[in-house]
Amino acid sequence: MGHQATGAAAGLPPHVLIFPLPLHGHVNSMLKLAELLCLSHLHVTMLLSDHNHRRHADVESHFSQYSGFRIATISDGLPDDHPRVGQRSLDILTSLMRVGGEEFRRLMEATDALSGGGSRRRVSCVIMDGVLSFAVPVAKEIGIPIIYFRTVSACAFWANYSFKEVVEAGEVPLKGKDEDKYSYGSKPELDLLVTSVPGMEGYLRRRDLPGFCRVSDVNDAIFSMIATETRQTSLVDGLILNTFEDLEGPILDQIRKPIPTLYSIGPLHAHLQARLETDKKNRSLPAISLWEEDHACMAWLDTQPARSVLYVSFGSITLLSKKELLELWYGLVNSGQRFLWAMRPDSIVEGDGESFVVPAELEEGTKARGHMAGWVPQNKVLMHSSLAAFFTHSGWNSTLESITVGIPMICWPYFADQTINSRFVSEIWKIGLDMKDTCDRAIVERMVRDVMEVRKDEFFERARRTAELVKKAINEGGSSYANWNRLIEFLKSTIL
Repeated sequence: MGHQATGAAAGLPPHVLIFPLPLHGHVNSMLKLAELLCLSHLHVTMLLSDHNHRRHADVESHFSQYSGFRIATISDGLPDDHPRVGQRSLDILTSLMRVGGEEFRRLMEATDALSGGGSRRRVSCVIMDGVLSFAVPVAKEIGIPIIYFRTVSACAFWANYSFKEVVEAGEVPLKGKDEDKYSYGSKPELDLLVTSVPGMEGYLRRRDLPGFCRVSDVNDAIFSMIATETRQTSLVDGLILNTFEDLEGPILDQIRKPIPTLYSIGPLHAHLQARLETDKKNRSLPAISLWEEDHACMAWLDTQPARSVLYVSFGSITLLSKKELLELWYGLVNSGQRFLWAMRPDSIVEGDGESFVVPAELEEGTKARGHMAGWVPQNKVLMHSSLAAFFTHSGWNSTLESITVGIPMICWPYFADQTINSRFVSEIWKIGLDMKDTCDRAIVERMVRDVMEVRKDEFFERARRTAELVKKAINEGGSSYANWNRLIEFLKSTIL
């Protein structure tokens, strides 16, 4: 398995190449994985897109303490001025599928294969984002193992894996792609249960299927690509998922039927923090961000009562129309609750050229009980004692961060895996509410009151119990702890 160690390389540790899809959530998750590997004394090369590398200058400074860590870069095939947000973020995937194979082959067939002039062995294993299958034939030809890492939840991965069966059962397409986004909310047929995803028959509705299913034609390019790419997972040497057995055990058991070599090692950010503490490295997690973080919000949170603030953030990709912005804002102000709203600088859709004027009542309501911020240090915000709940887009990293600190959620999914994550938060784990397919101020107000007042103690207690399961999973004797050690043993076996 892998290359035989010769000469100077014989005493060197395994060298793992990590290649994330160049989207903020994917990169952040895989950087946590990279640091865990560094802590296990492996050599790591992180393959970033040229575009992300320019924006992630803080990565190198954070990893400078690990002598075995390097960064390599690759083109994502898009021009620098491409927005890479909203639905257009998927252009990164289609572009990489076009140019990535040749770029990756050139990198891997280079004389030193990232060995750094002999200070590291050639790459002995590739950990690849599981939607980039062009790496598989290259790795197999060279003779090194390849493991997929899917940065989504187990439930989203399994639904994606089952797309072929979903189509055969006639449960996709979900008509309405070309209509108004919220036309889905008024379609009762979307509340029919999905019968074709094993293990989810009793609670998954058509509207909860991953957002890729929202197509008018099953030959839609992105839908077909996700279905094909996910199915390729059974051809590689293993699958890493950022989840844990006590959270998604029944679904993980389903996945193991076609993919027996599965490493559930999450939540990665909490697992990394625990290992850092064990190694007596008194450092907080890296705040690696595409935007400058606004730390002024922390001082505002310090002035708020305990468990009184709703944190609002819709992630690194979501785009809001001005209408959506107003409906959400009115709902928050009308709820009478305190809120901290983190809004990305590029999160509002460019409209018809008219300037956006904030209504006076929203200005006054926000001044009285709210705080608007730019991109914030999310982990620190979620851990703050004044936090009561999280109004989220249901991205998997955000969902896990909320689960880890025992914070209930209101879920307003935007696309991709988020539509199924929100269903699990509300229906299976019962640690929040799902607001998909609507953006109405009255519904926002009601849900905010529900989580912050009416059912506050009930949600908080369930979220607290789920957070205890996280601690159990990542500490010695826990499932994620054991699975991590199993993964390290496999990686060490690649150089024998």
